[in-house]
Amino acid sequence: MQQTRSGDVAVGAAKYGEPSALGTTAPTYESTKKPYHDAPDEPFVDHKEFPRWSFWRAGIAEFMSSLLFLYITIQTVMGNKRADECRGVGTQGIAWAFGGMIFVLVYCTAGISGGHINPAVTFALFLARKVSFNRALYYIVMQCLGAICGAGIVKGFQPDFYQTAGGGANTVAHGYTKGDGLGAEIVGTFVLVYVVFAATDAKRKARDSHVPALTPLPIGFAVYLVHLATIPITGTSINPARSLGAAIIFNTQHNAWADHWIFWVGPLIGASLAAAYYQLVIRALPFRKYGHKTDLTPQSSM
Repeated sequence: MQQTRSGDVAVGAAKYGEPSALGTTAPTYESTKKPYHDAPDEPFVDHKEFPRWSFWRAGIAEFMSSLLFLYITIQTVMGNKRADECRGVGTQGIAWAFGGMIFVLVYCTAGISGGHINPAVTFALFLARKVSFNRALYYIVMQCLGAICGAGIVKGFQPDFYQTAGGGANTVAHGYTKGDGLGAEIVGTFVLVYVVFAATDAKRKARDSHVPALTPLPIGFAVYLVHLATIPITGTSINPARSLGAAIIFNTQHNAWADHWIFWVGPLIGASLAAAYYQLVIRALPFRKYGHKTDLTPQSSM
């Protein structure tokens, strides 16, 4: 019995090596032993995409995802306003609706369109050369159309109450300036897009390939956390399509457009900053381009 236990200890020591203090050692490619390959940069315009059904199918998936996203989330907002204070889901329930739907929809569509569901995410991936200009533009149009339809369905169920309850449209709350709202949207979108880049990183996906739900989970959780923080300020957009759909269906009679520019400018700035930070700092692309040695490129086994 003692001999068997000693053998197990020896096998464990050979497999896991010496322990280290938590947070002091980051896993490297050599420790994971999982091969990975960064996808090549997409061309600015890819004419070869137009004849492919996969291209058009991806846009349809983005349309349906945005429609379902707006329907569930705006309906949750309306239900919370209709209920009394004790029975409503509250800020946390609304945040869970937004984050949970992103988790579900990214899980469903990641293999079809990439699961963007957000013009800010699409814009960031375009800046990082992950999607072509024509695909990015197509996605953004379909996301906005889907958002308009999703908000329209919610209004169709309760047109009068929808108008009196604000229609889920984003505005800067009383007590905050437009600068406050813009800053909240920039930081919130930065958090989301940073998580998107980290969760979809080729090296991370290779290392964590045994957990298929790991990519959409942190993205959805990031959306949830950002909503908790910024709902009191702007109602939380971090998604221009979400704000556009609600504003169009709510209409201009209720001043839905007064702060609307914030919900395009803020997310696009935040997305750009997150893309630049991840690509230039975390992935160290300038160093790799000019031949400086980094620990990001797997070593050849030859």
